[in-house]
Amino acid sequence: MVRIAMVAGEASSDQLAAHLVTALKKHLPNATFYGIGGPKMQRQGFESLWPAEMLAVRGYAEVLRHYRAITRMRRQLLSRLLEDRPDVFIGVDGSDFNLWLEKRLKRQGIPTIHFVSPSIWAWRKNRMNKIVQSVSHILALYPFEPELYRDTTVKCSYVGHPLADVIPLEIDQRAVREQLGLAQDRPVIALLPGSRQSELEFMAETFIGAAKLLLLRYPRALFLVPLVSRETRNQFETALWKQKADEMPFTLMFGHAAEAVAASDVVLVASGTATLETALVGRPMVIAYKMSPWSWRLMRGMRYLPWVGLPNILAGRYVVPEFLQDEATPENLAQALGNLLVDRPARAAISRVFGSIHRLLRQDTAQKAADAVLPYLQKA
Repeated sequence: MVRIAMVAGEASSDQLAAHLVTALKKHLPNATFYGIGGPKMQRQGFESLWPAEMLAVRGYAEVLRHYRAITRMRRQLLSRLLEDRPDVFIGVDGSDFNLWLEKRLKRQGIPTIHFVSPSIWAWRKNRMNKIVQSVSHILALYPFEPELYRDTTVKCSYVGHPLADVIPLEIDQRAVREQLGLAQDRPVIALLPGSRQSELEFMAETFIGAAKLLLLRYPRALFLVPLVSRETRNQFETALWKQKADEMPFTLMFGHAAEAVAASDVVLVASGTATLETALVGRPMVIAYKMSPWSWRLMRGMRYLPWVGLPNILAGRYVVPEFLQDEATPENLAQALGNLLVDRPARAAISRVFGSIHRLLRQDTAQKAADAVLPYLQKA
């Protein structure tokens, strides 16, 4: 029986991995998938040996708080994999965790595939040597990435992004608003403060503060807030109470981020995969991000691209505003969102850029990724 080990510790990784599991099962219906994965993977029959939430921490300060538990789990998983010897190991994003595992598995002759190229084009380019030592094959989401590996021994395949396959090229905003019971003639603003509790810790009150300022300028505005878990919903509700904003026109949603974005005129979004999802839905946005001061100092020192938001990186220029750390104030965010609300030509121009990005990334990613993995399983 073919045995495929995988690690996907975050919500975005869980979605990527679930698509790949589904595609591989079409070719290998009796394959066993196990390791660490989230609910979407588990719905496809994946056996998660540890809760994926243990890996869903971000920023150096936050990782250090959980360092002992994470390293103990990783060593236990390594021992299990060296004993079981899967036919292939697929690390989905999470490079700090997965490259360590992949290096040791590759030394023992187990093929290692890393799904999502580490962001060496954005920061920490010195990781290339570590990648070469650790990875047999990279599955890249973005078209400019294979060139980065051209002079190395690592094979790299551009597979596109699965969100571009799932999200339609055109979405009817009026139909989505009708489905959600929203008025067609009121400004709708989606707030996406992050999927992790550590992100809401730093950004929930800032996002609420921006909404309060926007409501002064647009008293008929509605705010949609999709949240991924009961814990993050509780965090956001606590922030509303602290900001004395619990009577404001907020609609808190369990999941349904794509619908919230599709119904909106503009979006305030924490930097990360949600910025790409917003671009693929075609909605103008303002990007914000905050983390602990110590983590920010370390990250800023390693960054060398002028942008952090994926829409700007893929476009190669500033298409949407970015406000990071001390610049991510309620005043700055509200001003930028208000500017977009009144500037219809700017919103239309941004949507056209996002349409080009969508078509570029629409590659039938799950099948392309499966095609790259299958040769490693032929012997098995």
